[in-house]
Amino acid sequence: MKTRLRGLVAATYTPFKPDRTLDLAAVPPLVERLVAEGIDGLYVCGSTGEGVSLSTPERKQVTEAFIAAAADRVPVIVQVGHNSLAEACDLAAHAAAAGADATSAMPPSYFKPGSVAMLVECCAEIAAAAPGLPFYYYHIPVMTGVGLSMVDFLRHAAERIPNLAGLKYTAATIHEYQECVALDGGRFDVLYGFDELLLPALAVGAAGAVGSTFNIAAPLYRRVIECFTRGDIEAARDSQLKAVQMITTIGRHPFHPAMKAILGWLGTPVGACRPPLPDVSPGDQAALRAALEAIGYFKWARPQQAGVA
Repeated sequence: MKTRLRGLVAATYTPFKPDRTLDLAAVPPLVERLVAEGIDGLYVCGSTGEGVSLSTPERKQVTEAFIAAAADRVPVIVQVGHNSLAEACDLAAHAAAAGADATSAMPPSYFKPGSVAMLVECCAEIAAAAPGLPFYYYHIPVMTGVGLSMVDFLRHAAERIPNLAGLKYTAATIHEYQECVALDGGRFDVLYGFDELLLPALAVGAAGAVGSTFNIAAPLYRRVIECFTRGDIEAARDSQLKAVQMITTIGRHPFHPAMKAILGWLGTPVGACRPPLPDVSPGDQAALRAALEAIGYFKWARPQQAGVA
């Protein structure tokens, strides 16, 4: 990947069959729809993709499937983080060999790095396993419990990790995010990861974002970016509010299982989630669909699919 990541990067869902084994045949249709809707990149095996619920061999299979389906049309970033650094390094080396465009890693989260220095050393080990690829640290403290200063991390990691490209920043601390974006004259790619705060992130300098709901509402988020870019702030706010309402509606149910149900309604079924994530009952699915219809989701999030069955 010779250029910096920009625009909307979809955090991809891992498809499963009814028995919760991988359904790799469902990957190409999903990628085709995302590319057709203007997605600018794919982030594979992250939180959305249930990477932590997959075995190492499964993660490699999923990585290969998305790289093949993308066919060099959009960059593929592979999340390789693991509680075992040895496994993370193995996944990083595999991603490079398979043709990924970048690697990314969340930190070990059982025995957590207790200092910026230790976090840098963990990331340096992983990044060195794929030295020819850009490396992005995945900051998601609400899930990992690792809430160290990302400004300090970037400053120290820049000296230790030659292929450090930046961050996937999934936290609501917009003030720190802005500092990261501005650091060293904008040296790093800092991709924002809270879909419901995309517009505020754009206001403080975001050039790219990684999101789960980009899978089901890419046209809506593209409007947020386009309106902001041309200075139509009221229109950007209107589209962002619709995104917030959509996310709030989905969030009344187990989020990722509900998202997978919506993907099925949109013609790209990816099955359910693996335990410990729950299923969404038929009754709850009906309630979710009715609530989405009530806020106009099927009219404004995917206008080309209005009234889809």
